[in-house]
Amino acid sequence: MNPALIRELVPAVIGVLVRRGADFASAEDAVQESLIKALETWNDDPPRDPKAWLVTAAWRRFVDATRAEAARRRREDRVDEEPDPGPVSELDDTLRLYFLCAHPSLSASSSVALTLRAVGGLTTRQIAEAYLVPEATMAQRISRAKRRIAGEPLDRPGDLATVLRVLYLVFNEGYSGDVDLAAEAIRLARQLTTLTDEPEVAGLLALMLLHHARRASRTGPGGRLVPLSEQDRSRWDTRLITEGVVILQSALARDRLGEFQAQAAIAALHADAASAAETDWPQIVEWYDELLRLTDSPVVRLNRAVAVGEAEGAKAGLAALADVDPTVPRHTAVEAHLYERAGDLERAARLYAEAAVASTSLAEHGHLTRQAARLNTRSRP
Repeated sequence: MNPALIRELVPAVIGVLVRRGADFASAEDAVQESLIKALETWNDDPPRDPKAWLVTAAWRRFVDATRAEAARRRREDRVDEEPDPGPVSELDDTLRLYFLCAHPSLSASSSVALTLRAVGGLTTRQIAEAYLVPEATMAQRISRAKRRIAGEPLDRPGDLATVLRVLYLVFNEGYSGDVDLAAEAIRLARQLTTLTDEPEVAGLLALMLLHHARRASRTGPGGRLVPLSEQDRSRWDTRLITEGVVILQSALARDRLGEFQAQAAIAALHADAASAAETDWPQIVEWYDELLRLTDSPVVRLNRAVAVGEAEGAKAGLAALADVDPTVPRHTAVEAHLYERAGDLERAARLYAEAAVASTSLAEHGHLTRQAARLNTRSRP
């Protein structure tokens, strides 16, 4: 049995069952039981239409479970008639399932776990290993999420922006255990582009591809963090960069700019530069201005200050930084960088050391500590 095919079919089959009247938790359970049966039989007798086979098998299990529970007698009238076998409707059940898993009533962590389980087709164990938590903890998280949305219908319009944020959270988790969450997020984003023609979906996919293209160069020996300006650009994946740029250009041509498209445009400008010195910083500042107009995010303001410092000089960058809330994460590290560019090495070293103490990432802590040590060595008589 083809695991990739199964992972593609799972969300569509769950969506069909929910649309027909099953609650989300029961639908997901029925599909998982049907997958066990498929593992036992498909190798010897593969079906001509795998999706229809899974829908029929899962629906029968749902009906059997419903009949077995006296407390659900009233629902039996709705589900007693088994649909005729045959081709399954190609309604956008999978898209609706994305919306359901990213329901506003769920926390971000619950939405991520449920999306990976129901839409991504990952096992609870795989998700738990990816997030470095016990399997029992992840199982409880997924169960709570399923109970929370048990009564939510699948026919209400969903919030695409929330779905995209959930996928971006998955992407930023990177890699852990035997699941590459960045690659999984890209796979789900690709699937989402086939379900909706919204340019922001394409923008998110382009952003993921452009960031993923630089993955091999981001860390050195022992997990040492390598900043963008020092990365070996020959290790960047030009195939992913080309694909990301093409997807982004197509999305931008539709003239419905969103925050992921703007972020992807900034990433594309970095990817287009043959060296750090050749980066088109003035154009990057313009894109940050667009991003600020769309989001008014303090993190965007912080990153814009870095770009201004590169485009117009450290003094201009520090002036832009003055408008950013100093409690924003990485503020002190950016301030240190700009003071170093301004030539105030002693102050920059002190700020790097402060930023290292505040950092919650081991890789970032090590990088900032080395920056402070480097400047302290240079500033000594």
